[in-house]
Amino acid sequence: MASKSYCGPGYWNVQFNSLLNLNYGKRTKAIAFADDLIIAVREGNVQEAENFANIEINKVTNWAEETKINFNEQKSKIMLATRRRRREITEVNVYLNTKPLQQFKSIQYLGITLDTKLNIREHIISTTNKCTQLIHTLAKSAKLNW
Repeated sequence: MASKSYCGPGYWNVQFNSLLNLNYGKRTKAIAFADDLIIAVREGNVQEAENFANIEINKVTNWAEETKINFNEQKSKIMLATRRRRREITEVNVYLNTKPLQQFKSIQYLGITLDTKLNIREHIISTTNKCTQLIHTLAKSAKLNW
């Protein structure tokens, strides 16, 4: 989830710190960097993960109402990460401000792309493609001047 702060970074850190210190469940971890927030819920099966994720997001929603902060549902994403090989239902319904969040097969956080198996293969391929494009652009420019 992401939000926009019109206050200075010091004030934002103090305010965001109270969000990180909410009474989350034992298997929930809130991680923040600048104005990016991850709520990670670890459970034994998909149904439990969905239920606890909704409970934890509800805590965040209540905190946001109290502190008069809005989280953008369109920028907020969910991803179910698992290393299990057996087939399970992988679709979850998580809500923010009573609106369903869109589920993705990969997610980018702090510039790194992770997939549902917590691999960075997609990130490496994307970075390789960007580097290849840059090399070709530089090669075209160099040929004109040589």
